[in-house]
Amino acid sequence: MRIGSIPTQTHRRSPMSMHRSNTKPSAYDIQRRALLKLTGASLAAFGAASMFNVPTAEAQTMSNEWDKVFPRSQKVDHEKVTFKNRYGITLSGDLYLPKDRADQRLSALAVGGPFGAVKEQSSGIYAQSMAERGFVALAFDPSYTGESGGEPRNVASPDINTEDFSAAVDFIGLRPEVDRERIGVIGICGWGGMALNAVASDKRIKAVVASTMYDMTRVMSKGYNDAVTLQQRAQTLEQLGQQRWADAENGYPAYGPVSLELKGGEPQFMVEYADYYKTPRGFHPRAVNSNASWSLTTPLSFMNMPILTYIAEISPRPVLFIHGEKAHSRYFSETAFAAAAEPKEFVIVPGANHTDLYDKIDVIPFDRLISFFNQHLSV
Repeated sequence: MRIGSIPTQTHRRSPMSMHRSNTKPSAYDIQRRALLKLTGASLAAFGAASMFNVPTAEAQTMSNEWDKVFPRSQKVDHEKVTFKNRYGITLSGDLYLPKDRADQRLSALAVGGPFGAVKEQSSGIYAQSMAERGFVALAFDPSYTGESGGEPRNVASPDINTEDFSAAVDFIGLRPEVDRERIGVIGICGWGGMALNAVASDKRIKAVVASTMYDMTRVMSKGYNDAVTLQQRAQTLEQLGQQRWADAENGYPAYGPVSLELKGGEPQFMVEYADYYKTPRGFHPRAVNSNASWSLTTPLSFMNMPILTYIAEISPRPVLFIHGEKAHSRYFSETAFAAAAEPKEFVIVPGANHTDLYDKIDVIPFDRLISFFNQHLSV
């Protein structure tokens, strides 16, 4: 079932993929131009003109204080938790439980994203809000970011980050408050794609919501609206290889400057990202997009691994796509929705842009999420 209308997507060339020189690129050019071109807006850490190296970085010490960008709800109990994924990386999470749960075994949700965010931001808002409505919900930091473990820091992987969702299911399904036969997931932004990939292979997960979804493998390998040519892709891979030489010689990965330090003239969607990550609305010191940057070679593992190849195999379990009417990223959900098998639903939020669905409680259609999970995670 489709809710709302979906007009034809207007194709436009990515501002990150326009200029290409025929001269042999210097190391500076590699970092400034080529590594920018194929990354998504949530990898805006690559978006400035100068570079620096970060030889050491560590997982953040887990804080027991309330350090979220949203107020604490008096309707839920909150616990800081840790658990390991299949690769032995210790993940950090925030577990939200309804106060009035008594001794019931409840439906549960694992919540991740956006790409470059931490659990104190959007995923925590979703998790706490769903716990207010009767679900056990776990928001977690992906491997190599936030309070979770993994070295080097600020690296993403379509394989490991897909595994992070299944590891969250491992953990939440062993909780005494949870009925392990009634577990769903919510993925936001870039972790919407990871969630869909996880559900395709992890049959324990009974339902999935992808909110304001990005397919990070698609945008990194093909650019926005698939505008990158095969020649440009080959050149970028050559240059990423050169960056690997530099990292190997230095003994540590190179990083870009702090994310989303806008200079003026950026496309509107970059302004919208900065309005979330760089202002009191959403800034968090542990978030890559607020206060750090991804490693410059992060795109390598995304370049030839399309994560939505098996999206149809989510069926017969249901999938719900939610996207803003005015989001620059809407075409990701449109394509994924077309490829997914029934049962599937698509909710378009009128007037909303991409980041409106990060934190705007009055815009995120929680009533639709509740009815979806209540229906498909019922006993």
